[in-house]
Amino acid sequence: MIIQQISDYLEFLEIEKGLSENTILAYRSDILSFLDFLVEEEKAKEEGREIVEAGDVQRSHFGSYTKFLMNRSVKPSSIVRKIASLKGLFRYLNAKEEIRSNPALGANSPRVPKILPKVVSLEEIEDILRSDMGGTKERAIFELLYATGLRVSELVELEISNVDLKNSTVKTMGKGSKERVIPLGSHARAAIEKYLEDRELTMKLYGAASKKLFLNNRAGKISRQFVYNFIRARGDKIGKVISPHTIRHSFATHLLERGADLRVVQELLGHSSIVTTQLYTHVSKKRLKEVYHSING
Repeated sequence: MIIQQISDYLEFLEIEKGLSENTILAYRSDILSFLDFLVEEEKAKEEGREIVEAGDVQRSHFGSYTKFLMNRSVKPSSIVRKIASLKGLFRYLNAKEEIRSNPALGANSPRVPKILPKVVSLEEIEDILRSDMGGTKERAIFELLYATGLRVSELVELEISNVDLKNSTVKTMGKGSKERVIPLGSHARAAIEKYLEDRELTMKLYGAASKKLFLNNRAGKISRQFVYNFIRARGDKIGKVISPHTIRHSFATHLLERGADLRVVQELLGHSSIVTTQLYTHVSKKRLKEVYHSING
């Protein structure tokens, strides 16, 4: 049955590929949505047949599904992601010889317009850093995000042992369980050192023994939502809507503007492909033009 094949594939992604729970849930949702579409499409036919095996899926189904999604005004980027999820499933089944041929080969997706990452300027970062953060934890979070370009998921999972203050480095486990070690600047290190004093008091107050670096007010692990809300509030201070990912984008863009090598930035961000990192070079060029025209009119 195709349901069992899907279950096996998701287990493969978890165990063999080391993908996160959220990523696997997204794959599952994309694949099951396609399956629901196939069932409804076959029902609409006079001689409709139930699709119970991956081998029943035909290449034409992918074109029909793409048209269906476009008619529903689904964003092109979401359609591309859904088709990519399906391609991964059928590539896996074909490699395991559970299907004779891969019906997803050559499946087309709509073109997605290149959207440059949103960034904040160095001056705006400095304005935020000069403002009242609310506490040592909040300041340490912001300093660490901007100093390392960590993803919010990586930040909330950091453990005390991941931060080496003596050697000024942070070790994190990124997408696909890829470990990377990132240098830690003096400002971020100092902010973390201050926060650790308050963290110790929180631990004693609740008799906790958490390994996580950042704790909530009850000595539990902080949530992603806490970080999002905090960063959004920092954006309000400068009149911009920003997120933790905005800080990550700004980290990369500012490095490139100061002459950092693209490969170095790729390594720091944990990108598997240099193509992803190259997008930031377009941001730098765009900002350069903005600065030029602001001076020369």
